[in-house]
Amino acid sequence: MQRLLSPYLLGNLELPNRIVMAPMTRSRAVGDGLPHPAASAYYAQRASAGLIITEGSQISYRARGYIGTPGIHTDEQVKRWSDVTKAVHAAGGRIVLQLWHVGRVSHPDFQDGGLPIAPSALPVEGDAFTTEGPQPIPIPRALETAEMRDIVDQFALAARRAKDAGFDGVELHGANGYLLDQFLRDGANQRTDRYGGSAENRSRLPLEVVEAVTGVWGAEKVGYRVAPAFSMYSMSDSNPAETFGYLAGALSGKVAYLHVVEGVSGAGEVPPAQRITQLLRQKFGGTLMVNGGYDRELAERAISAGNADLVAFGSLFIANPDLPRRFAEGAPLAQPDPETVYGGEEKGYVDYPALDEMVD
Repeated sequence: MQRLLSPYLLGNLELPNRIVMAPMTRSRAVGDGLPHPAASAYYAQRASAGLIITEGSQISYRARGYIGTPGIHTDEQVKRWSDVTKAVHAAGGRIVLQLWHVGRVSHPDFQDGGLPIAPSALPVEGDAFTTEGPQPIPIPRALETAEMRDIVDQFALAARRAKDAGFDGVELHGANGYLLDQFLRDGANQRTDRYGGSAENRSRLPLEVVEAVTGVWGAEKVGYRVAPAFSMYSMSDSNPAETFGYLAGALSGKVAYLHVVEGVSGAGEVPPAQRITQLLRQKFGGTLMVNGGYDRELAERAISAGNADLVAFGSLFIANPDLPRRFAEGAPLAQPDPETVYGGEEKGYVDYPALDEMVD
């Protein structure tokens, strides 16, 4: 039996396999950050995953940085997400919500004319995707020390709303150059207060958020995502092994899993000598989820070697809603249409057939 297809106990959540649907922005939210009406079908179609992690969902109105992304900060958003969780559970699945604050990767159009927030007022390369199209990201406003409590409270309130919506847990988005990642890495955080300087100080806000969110859910229902090699949006760190190693050690026993994005193949591959996933595994000591260019063979190898417990797949789940079955049977894998990955309606979202629905 393939180890990838074997059951796994994540906290107190029984997973039928170790195949995770990775969080993927699909830019199909409607109205005031509401999941698309077809989102229930989209996620339910993929309920055979051991675990589904939703697309990133902003924790507050000002946490936004992209058009077409859902939130978890209004009653109507909770209601729409509740429809999604009910559909996934009815199909036998398990689903957690990714909590997201983009920080400086935003634009005044999302901030009622104000500046995005960040640990430090530093230039950011890249665009924010607004209703007027791509717009250069402005130099953000550095948060005052006294404002940190409000950020933590926003995460806690979003976590409570996720529970109200019926999710099985939450994942904190601490990767990809967004707010928690910005505080962690010294290329984005040049503060001189207790939230800047050492790796311990730069980890302070992420860990305060973890404490608040696990206070809502319990440690066994919360995950944390990192991407040590991510370099877009002017992100960097002078010593990733030290920085992420400290955070991984501090998270040990505090969350259910650590989700590490570090490419092992393809365009995002990180050279083997620069990879720190196994260092983080040692520091964290708990359930490790890996992500980044894995196919069935690479995933099986990682789990069989004891280098990972769970493997998250992104683009493969777009075009293969029954991915675990295809892996089990060695069935051909469909490829997603790049033109319909972001935005649009049902086309390229809920119209990829499962094996039983395919016509010769």
